[in-house]
Amino acid sequence: MKSKILYLPVILFLLPEIIIAQKVYSLNDCIGTGLEKNFSLLITKNSEAIAKNNFSLGNAGFLPSIDISGKQGGTLNNNTVNMSDGSQTISKGQYSSNLSAGVNLGLTIFNGLNVQTTYKKLNELKQIGELNTQLAIENLVADIISGYYNYIQQIQLLKNLQYAVTLSKERLRIDEDRYLLGSSSKLQVLQSRVYLNSDSTNLSQQNEVVRATSIRLNEMMALENLGQQFVSKDSSIEVNNTLLYEKLLEETLSNNTTIKISAKNKTISEYDYKLVASHYYPYLNLSSGYNYSINSFKKSDTKSQITDGLNYGLTFGISLFDGFNQRRNIRNSSLSIETNELRYRETEQGVKADLITFYSAYSNFLRLVTLEEQNLQTATENQEIAMERYKLGNLSGLELREVQKSLLDARESLLSVQYQAKLAEISLFLISGRIMDYYK
Repeated sequence: MKSKILYLPVILFLLPEIIIAQKVYSLNDCIGTGLEKNFSLLITKNSEAIAKNNFSLGNAGFLPSIDISGKQGGTLNNNTVNMSDGSQTISKGQYSSNLSAGVNLGLTIFNGLNVQTTYKKLNELKQIGELNTQLAIENLVADIISGYYNYIQQIQLLKNLQYAVTLSKERLRIDEDRYLLGSSSKLQVLQSRVYLNSDSTNLSQQNEVVRATSIRLNEMMALENLGQQFVSKDSSIEVNNTLLYEKLLEETLSNNTTIKISAKNKTISEYDYKLVASHYYPYLNLSSGYNYSINSFKKSDTKSQITDGLNYGLTFGISLFDGFNQRRNIRNSSLSIETNELRYRETEQGVKADLITFYSAYSNFLRLVTLEEQNLQTATENQEIAMERYKLGNLSGLELREVQKSLLDARESLLSVQYQAKLAEISLFLISGRIMDYYK
């Protein structure tokens, strides 16, 4: 009794860690945690912030540039003057100091609409940054959902193998009882033990698969303790069987993020063409400034000299000939527009092809789920009948093993097609821009 009391404080001390280690996660919890902490997503958000910062009037060239400068210096000279009559005048230690300061302003008045086009391009780049973040979010959410249901699948496979071990233990018990009664051979007992050991090995390996799946989920959620035990709130895989191809196609063409990014790249190439074409136009720049300087002299008739004043000017120019480089740039920009148009069409076609592929798989797996459910029901009834016959001695051990294996295979096949159907469903939601429907 005393030893139990001594261990009680230790148990109470470890209890909070045990409770934390067994936190139950719903799919919503997993998605929310991943969106908040995932490192890859945070990196993408920083890139979006950079593109957002670059979208400014100053970066486009709308605003003037203003510089302030100042300088202080001096000279210390020795002068020797030789006259034509042969005389010589020597001055040593002639010192003078200089202090100057100025403010200069520069402003582009016109450069072929280059500034306005640059501003529009920066806006498109900002929107691409937002779309890249959206795409990263969608892919992360899809990965988390897939990982979550994969974990459920692996847990169910683990339970299936645990059931296999239970069946093998029951069979071994029956054979050992028969052997003791003299109605069965030692060979039958040994064979049952082999089956039990094989099932136990499979169970142990599946435990490692479950742990690896749990670690992967923790990694996507960027949990500090990657080895933390993961427990899912859900225990089964439910597939949405109401998706319609026509509606998905409409949503895909209007909401797919990859298509939107491709469209933005096409628009940017058009702005690049305008930027190149702007060099054909003349440019007009304004410059202005105010300067102040003071020179001080020693050992001179002049004590100091002060100069201050305003300067201004307009610079007008136009490029007449640059070795045909402008013509080459125009042609290349035209080809870039054509290339991005082709990429847009290619992207749209690829997305449509993926949609057809995913929907075909989705429909096929839904049919397979129904068939596998029927198969499992039949296999369960067969196993119950076979076990009763085996207890009565009307069925061989090999036949019983085959019936049990059929049951386990039926359960595994059902879990597999349910998960594959779920993956197809997730892919359809992702490609149609509806993946965030899972996060409620």
